Amino acid sequence: MGSDARAVALADSVMQAMGGYDAWQKARFIGWEFFGEQYQVWDKQTNDFRWQKGDLVMTGNLNTRTGKVYKAGQDISETEEGKKLLTNMYATWANNSWWLLMPFKLKDSGVKLAYKGTGKTMQGSPARVVEMTFENVGVTPNNRYELLISPRTYLLEEWAFYRNATDAAPSFRRQWSDYRPYGRLLLADNRTDGKDGRRLNSIAVVPKLPAGYLQNPKPQDKLK
Repeated sequence: MGSDARAVALADSVMQAMGGYDAWQKARFIGWEFFGEQYQVWDKQTNDFRWQKGDLVMTGNLNTRTGKVYKAGQDISETEEGKKLLTNMYATWANNSWWLLMPFKLKDSGVKLAYKGTGKTMQGSPARVVEMTFENVGVTPNNRYELLISPRTYLLEEWAFYRNATDAAPSFRRQWSDYRPYGRLLLADNRTDGKDGRRLNSIAVVPKLPAGYLQNPKPQDKLK
């Protein structure tokens, strides 16, 4: 892919600081709320995926990209609303999981990393800057990111998002902070731009679920 050695070494250090490759590979059920509206649970081992918003529930599999949609417990998979949700299921997972788990995906196939030297976060902390671009992969392959990594902890502290790789200025710049342990993984929930206080809530990484949880057609309690 042409990633440079220093950027790859930093990506490895980030992975290690967040729990390590083995912990990431063995993680099973990951649940999180996406900015107060959508709650989802991903079975990382089988790629089963459950999503709920209000009285809407979608259950499916990211490998087959098939599933079911329910509203107030009733199957609406064949309605226009149901079909649209299922069509967008993979993109929904890709976007919502990216905001929580992106540092574990720095070395995915099709990702290109380049070391850009030193920089400073919005709060003035020193950082090592890695540029992330994509080659024919992902839902939005034209995006570009700048990742600001702490030279002290090797944790990602901030990201800048460029909608198009050629854009001169980022569409936004947000913190990646307030790390806490979830199972064997270290995850951050704070995504504020310094003004809006945006945060990912109800994060959980667990080895098992209540019986029938993923396929239940009714909204379920969030994992703890």
